[in-house]
Order: sequence, then C-alpha cells, then structure tokens
Amino acid sequence: MNLIKKFMAGRYGSDQLSVFLLITSIAMTIIGRMTSIGLIASLSYIPLMLVMYRMFSKDIDKRRLENYKFAIAFSPLYSRVHKFKNRIENSKTHKYFKCPTCKTQMRAPKGKSKIRVTCPKCSAKFEKRT
Repeated sequence: MNLIKKFMAGRYGSDQLSVFLLITSIAMTIIGRMTSIGLIASLSYIPLMLVMYRMFSKDIDKRRLENYKFAIAFSPLYSRVHKFKNRIENSKTHKYFKCPTCKTQMRAPKGKSKIRVTCPKCSAKFEKRT
C-alpha cells in the first residue's frame, strides 16, 4: 500500500471531469457492444485514456483549470437537475405555480385550500388552490 501512496504523491487524482469521462467511456462501451458497432466500442477507449492521463498527471494547475472549465460549462445543467430533484422531493408538502404576469415560479404549502398570492417580483395578486 505504501508503494501506491508513494507513486500517487504529487499526482492529480480524480475529479468531476474524470468521473464524467469515465461514465462516458462505459456508456460508449455498452452501446458499442449492444449495437455491435465496433467503432463506438473502440472509440470508448479515448475517454478512458484521458482519465488515466489526468489521474497520473503531475501538472495539477492545468488539471484544475480543465475541471473548473468543465464545472462552469455544466453548472446550468446541474442546476436544472438539482431544482427538478428538489421539486419532486417537496411535491408532497408544497404546490408549485407560476405568476401569470411575469412567469416567476413560486411555491406554497399544500392543504391551505384557496389562497391569495402576491408575486414577490411584480407584486401581482392572484388566487390559487393548494
């Protein structure tokens, strides 16, 4: 075990981009095997080689910058998925709706029957059932 620790000392290791590339490689391999298209299965080794290169790289600053750019590019997608997940988790306790004027998304606790809502953005007043 000390040999592995010694070897990996000063190396970058894994991060979000490496995990994404690894999942992409696995997905490409599975798709290539299922469709019996050898080209896709062969191309699946490219992301795997990039993962290995990134993990064993000693140029930590470049790898951090690459991961930062990846995180910036995928943050809108991650944000949407996270909001959707929260909405599903809170669907038992809250009702979600949009303001008819400015389309701002709001939520109110369920079980209050008919309520009068004031939009925090445009101050429009409307009634909703919860």
